[in-house]
Amino acid sequence: MTSTTAADELARAVRDHAGRLAASLVTLLGDFSTAEDLVQDAVETALRRWPVEGIPDRPDAWLFTVARRRGLDVLRRQQNYRRKLADLQWPVQPASDDRLRLIFTCCHPALAREAQIALTLRVVCGLTTAQIAAAFLVPETTLAQRITRAKRKITQAGIPYRIPRDDELPERLDEVLTVIYLLFNEGYLSSSSDQAHSRDLVDDAEWLTALLAGLLPAEPEVTGLLVLIRLHRARTSARFTNSGKLVLLQDQDRSTWDHAAITAATTLLTRSARRHRSPGPYQLQAAIAACHSEASSWDETDWEQILVLYDMLLHLQPNAVTRLHRAVAVRYVHGAEAALSELRTLHQELDSYPLYHATKAELLRTVGDSESATRADRRALELTTNPAQAEVLKERLVGAELT
Repeated sequence: MTSTTAADELARAVRDHAGRLAASLVTLLGDFSTAEDLVQDAVETALRRWPVEGIPDRPDAWLFTVARRRGLDVLRRQQNYRRKLADLQWPVQPASDDRLRLIFTCCHPALAREAQIALTLRVVCGLTTAQIAAAFLVPETTLAQRITRAKRKITQAGIPYRIPRDDELPERLDEVLTVIYLLFNEGYLSSSSDQAHSRDLVDDAEWLTALLAGLLPAEPEVTGLLVLIRLHRARTSARFTNSGKLVLLQDQDRSTWDHAAITAATTLLTRSARRHRSPGPYQLQAAIAACHSEASSWDETDWEQILVLYDMLLHLQPNAVTRLHRAVAVRYVHGAEAALSELRTLHQELDSYPLYHATKAELLRTVGDSESATRADRRALELTTNPAQAEVLKERLVGAELT
């Protein structure tokens, strides 16, 4: 057993179980900071012991046992906590809204918005600081500081662990949706180097969104996010080969898509759109995904409609990543040169974003500038951490050398 193997197994266990473990401990202890500390102590102990003792048959139960024992030690003078911990058994079957309560606690308006999202992804969803930093396009140390300050604020301010009252929900909803969206993105195409994607994280994102839809059935943006996730999941079977190689959308076998799920999702989106005439960001992204999902082939994609939807989205979310995705639609409506012109304005903001350079390389190769395209692909390869994306870039570079 190597330390690398143990670390990889630990990382998977943390992703799969840390959020559920944290939610269960918070429920029992009523103390956010202590629950988080217990989870982290268990993770650190596993990192020391698994390389020597071997990976346990039940990593989740092992982590829970260590957290429980540590809790008994740390809290031995507090009789009520000790009694609760001593009576606790694994696997815990928390109430269905435990993690949702924990998300709303992390997304309390007393915390800065960036801190809300970072803390939730770290504590509830089990993502690493590096993965969250990649999603935010900021340094890892910056994210770590945000998370530390947020945990301290929750403890000092006595922020309650509960789902807000109905009149409090609107001011908290945007952050909660952002957290789930980032969780889905990390599962759909991982920023870590040990796996290309995680179906567990995608499952968690859909489950949490469906739970939120039950809480807020008339909220169109919740419906939009739920539809977006389900449309992407409907295409999962075609995204990777049996060997784990990433298949780009234009090359996917659309006959393997779950067309029944696509129809159900688009019907749900249509019903919501009829009730709410001013779509929000998640509804617009779901509509873009629907355009791709309903096209019978890549050539049949309605790029003009997609460009209109991106224009609407850009009005609501005028950020560099939205402009990057819009540039792809521009290519198929107005040509590669027009798309390149859009990308050149994004260099400063997205120079550390691998998808920017990969998109730029494809456009440069289309207009005949193969030398610049190769440089852009090499830059994208330097930046990417996802193994499947890296393999696609390597194949493009090899192909460029052969031509």
